[in-house]
Amino acid sequence: MKSDSLRFGRFTLQISSRRLHCDGVVVDVSSRYFDALVLLATNAGALVSKDQFMDDVWRGVPVTDEALTQCIRSLRRVLADDATRPMFIETVPKHGYRFIAPVERDVGPAATTSVATATTTDWATFWVLGGAGVVGGGLAGLLGGLFYGFAGASQPMASGMGATSIVLVLTAITVLVALLGAAGVSFGIAAVGLWNSARWSATMAGGAVGGFLIGGIVKLLGLDAFNLVLGQSPTQMTGALEGAVIGAAVGLGLWFGRRQVRHMPLRFAILPAALIGGLGGAGIVMAGGRLLGGSIYELARLLPQSRLRFDQIGGFFGETGFGPISQIVTAGLEGMLFAAGVTAAILLAQRQRGA
Repeated sequence: MKSDSLRFGRFTLQISSRRLHCDGVVVDVSSRYFDALVLLATNAGALVSKDQFMDDVWRGVPVTDEALTQCIRSLRRVLADDATRPMFIETVPKHGYRFIAPVERDVGPAATTSVATATTTDWATFWVLGGAGVVGGGLAGLLGGLFYGFAGASQPMASGMGATSIVLVLTAITVLVALLGAAGVSFGIAAVGLWNSARWSATMAGGAVGGFLIGGIVKLLGLDAFNLVLGQSPTQMTGALEGAVIGAAVGLGLWFGRRQVRHMPLRFAILPAALIGGLGGAGIVMAGGRLLGGSIYELARLLPQSRLRFDQIGGFFGETGFGPISQIVTAGLEGMLFAAGVTAAILLAQRQRGA
């Protein structure tokens, strides 16, 4: 049973109905500041750190320390509290804040919904962050598609097949796959926020589950389509396991980025995501898996008449054809671009919603 009402001084904080009363009169408090007051009052006497505010109140939305300072200042104004002689909220310099007033807790039958559930179900944020991640993934796919497109166009093509066509086709395929993958990963991570989970493990799990589902569906449909049209399909294509690894990498990178972006520009905050994504992509190939470049290469080998090759990439690493080193490096680049694009887009969206 949760405490439905908290009483301190002249105030009553009703958690389930999300209202603050002073002598029986409703006091106007914004939703986020109400969450901060609930966090303080439910932890009366204990130190509430700045990181705890960021995780439980802003739920990973990157904001500056000034936003928290403004929140506390506003709460003190609502409570008629004085920072120099506090009755309710005490500042613990460089660490956080402590609610020092005695709190009486009333437990009633209506208090069956936890504070976290009452304060974090935000479907608007779910759609905004998920959509932003899809856009970021699509842009990453565009860059990757152009890279593979120009690499493929540099090889001799069949008569009537121009370099521009090759670039457009490979770019379109890469963007489509990136959009689908980003949708799974981004909405998987965004779904975690509906249950108030800003923990690194939960964020990783959300990305991994979303990537696993989309990767499995794409592989299943792709193999069925090739079998239907060609009577055969590639033995190795990117799929559920690869999607889970990349999704987990994006989730972990985003978790790091949310904390870094509070103290540094966005371009530096996404560096952990880029690094983790790159390592994840390279690790997939080293473990025997495939990302998009390797899948396209396997598909081209399946078709006897295909002249699509990535020999130019292999030649850069001293290999004949699209060898193992080439595949590891390009998979690392794919993972890096995808993780950085999705993370940057989500962080930008969070920054706007938290402004």
